Amino acid sequence: MNLQKIPATIVTGFLGSGKTTLLRKLLTNAQGRRIAVIVNEFGELGIDGELLRGCGIGCDENGDDNGQLFELANGCLCCTVQEEFAPVMERLAARRDQIDHLVIETSGLALPKPLVQAFQWPALRNAFTVDAVVTVVDAPAVAAGDFADDPVAVDAQRRGDDNLDHESPLHELFEDQLATADLVIVHKVDGMDPAALEAVEATVRAEAPAGVKLVRASHGDVPLDVLLGLQRAVEDVIDDRKTHHDEEEDHDHDAFDSVSMGLDVTDRARLIAALQALVQRHEIYRVKGFVALPGAAMRLVVQGVGQRFDSHFDRAWRADEPRATRLVLIGDHLDAAGLRAELQAALA
Repeated sequence: MNLQKIPATIVTGFLGSGKTTLLRKLLTNAQGRRIAVIVNEFGELGIDGELLRGCGIGCDENGDDNGQLFELANGCLCCTVQEEFAPVMERLAARRDQIDHLVIETSGLALPKPLVQAFQWPALRNAFTVDAVVTVVDAPAVAAGDFADDPVAVDAQRRGDDNLDHESPLHELFEDQLATADLVIVHKVDGMDPAALEAVEATVRAEAPAGVKLVRASHGDVPLDVLLGLQRAVEDVIDDRKTHHDEEEDHDHDAFDSVSMGLDVTDRARLIAALQALVQRHEIYRVKGFVALPGAAMRLVVQGVGQRFDSHFDRAWRADEPRATRLVLIGDHLDAAGLRAELQAALA
C-alpha cells in the first residue's frame, strides 16, 4: 500500500478568471500523471464540473460514489463538491495508489485560507499535503479598474466615510486570494497593452506575499511542471498568511445570491445583448450556463463577468438529456423571478 501523502494544489481566483480553462488544459495534457480534480461549485447548476468532464478525453458518465466521482479516460478523476468535502477527500485517500496529484478548483467566491486550514485536520493531514495555492487573476478585468489600484487608499476612504461600510466585499476577497498565493497566474494577457499589463502586475505584487512568482498566460496554457510539484506544504504555514477574514469563525456565501433559471432562447446575439443589459441594472457578478438554440445539434456554453461575455458550442446534446436552456446568475440581492421576467421579455 502506498502511504505517501497525495500532493494537493488549490486553484483559486476571482469569478471568470479562467480557472476551469486552466484545469481543462491541465487534464488534456496530464502527461501520464493520474490527477484527481475536485470542483467546488457555487450554485444549483453544475456548470464547471460538467465542462471539466467534457474536456475531450471522455469520462464514465455513470460515475461513482453516488455520482460525485467521474472516471476520465486518461486515468484522471473529476469530482463535483458543494457541501460534502470531507467524505469525498476520504474516498480519494482510500484510492491513493491510483492518484499522483489532487487539484481543487475553488468557487470564485471562496476564501482559500479556510480550505487550506482544513488540511490541518488529522484525517486529511495524514493523507494529503497542500503542494501550493495557485491564484488565477483576470488581467483585463484588473486593468479595467474592477479592483482598486491603491488598496491602502481605499481602506482609508472606507474608514472615513460611513456610506462605504456596506460596499461589496469583492475587493477584499480578491486581496485574500492573493494573500494566500504561492503562485499567481496573470491570465488572459494576449493582446494587452504592455504598460497596462505592467500596472496589473504591480497591483498583484502589492497584495501577494513577497517573492511569489507571477506567470503570464492565456487560454490556460501553463506548463504542467509550473503548476504542480512546488512542495510548499502550505498547511504548515497558512496560519501566518494574514487576510481580511482571519477573525471570522466560518465563511459562507451569505453575502452573495445564486439563482438558476430556465429560458426560451432563439438567438445567441439577442441573449448576449439581453444579459449585458441585465448586468447594468443589477448587481450581477457572474453569469454561466448552457443554452439550447433551435435547430442546433450542439450545446452552447455562455459565460460572463461584468460586460464581458463569451459563448461557444462545446458538444452535441446527448439523446438522454433535455435540450433546455439553464443559466446561473451570481450576485447580490437577486430576485430570481424578476430577473427571469426581464430576460424573457427582452428575448421575446
